[in-house]
Amino acid sequence: MQDKIAIILEYLNENKTRCSNNAAAEALGITAPALKKLLGTRRPETSWLVNYGTGEPAGFSSEEKHPDLYRTKRIIKSAEVLTRNLDL
Repeated sequence: MQDKIAIILEYLNENKTRCSNNAAAEALGITAPALKKLLGTRRPETSWLVNYGTGEPAGFSSEEKHPDLYRTKRIIKSAEVLTRNLDL
């Protein structure tokens, strides 16, 4: 599971694109709360996973957010995008 999470995080970081927690969790076949636990410590690399409604990573301080987090308004909201682009 950690390998698949790493693949998603790498994709989001390379493309500088936010993704909803629910879309990522669905692509992995787990719940959003389970994903949050597996992500571990809050850090810029994980701040791309956000609440779709707010576009914000839940509970992250300014220092924990990636500097390019708001580069685009685009947020991946569908697990299909991740599974298609990453062959999950």
